[in-house]
Amino acid sequence: MHSARNMAGNSLPWILLLHFLVIMYSSNGIIGRELGMNHETITSNDDHKHDDHHHHHMDPSLMVFFTMNDLKVGQRMPIYFPKRDPSTSPKPWPKQEADSLPFSLEKLPQLLEIFGFASDSPQAKAMEDTLRECESKAIKGEVKFCATSLESMLEFTQTILGIDSEFRALSTSHKTKSSVTFQNYTMLENIVEIEAPKMVACHTMPYPYAVFYCHSQRSENRVFKVPVEGENGDKVEAMVVCHLDTSEWSSSHPSFRVLGVNPGTSSVCHFFPADNLIFVPKLVQVQSQDGFSAM
Repeated sequence: MHSARNMAGNSLPWILLLHFLVIMYSSNGIIGRELGMNHETITSNDDHKHDDHHHHHMDPSLMVFFTMNDLKVGQRMPIYFPKRDPSTSPKPWPKQEADSLPFSLEKLPQLLEIFGFASDSPQAKAMEDTLRECESKAIKGEVKFCATSLESMLEFTQTILGIDSEFRALSTSHKTKSSVTFQNYTMLENIVEIEAPKMVACHTMPYPYAVFYCHSQRSENRVFKVPVEGENGDKVEAMVVCHLDTSEWSSSHPSFRVLGVNPGTSSVCHFFPADNLIFVPKLVQVQSQDGFSAM
């Protein structure tokens, strides 16, 4: 693995990019639930508003999936946008500190002792789930990596996008402040496709410190910036990734249950929470599709 000093590419000095990411996480919070909180806090969702009777039986947090056919101005759908309190969110650790601890399912008993969690606690279950997911086999055509620090996340990104490539980080942005996490949203004008011949998506995972599940797929994916407005006036500039080939996905993937489709029969698009990241090569322009406006 190349040193951190060489990983930033020419787009931003390494230390400035790290500083930018730390600021972003501090303001948006981490989607992974704070493991030091009690069971009730860990397992409950924020208060939400749910007006779509078609999905009343679904876990609201799963309501982020749709298909390419639904990606159009005026489309209305229920969407879950988690909002985390940054004061209770796991913080990124320096690489040296994170690397000093084991990160494996086999070492879970030792880790629970280090962090002071009982083996039958919800915190232990969350850690086990994260470690199990991180050690699971990647699907065909996918490269995955669980980063335990900002440095290792960016190192992985650079290996995928190119050692000498310039890149940028994209994230969902909330334009208004609200406590509502789930409601019907309508897609507004100026849906923009981001030109991304390659991409790395990084999702935060529940753990005592910030852990990022990062992955990249060789199959065709498309990245969009989609402005949406909620029924209560909330405005979000949401990042969306559409996977055009789902044939290698597990049939148990929650998107198939939400959309009522099978692997390989449909595209699957999903909204990104504000604390997830999409890394794409830094290109000169944004590609505009028919009916979409350029950035």
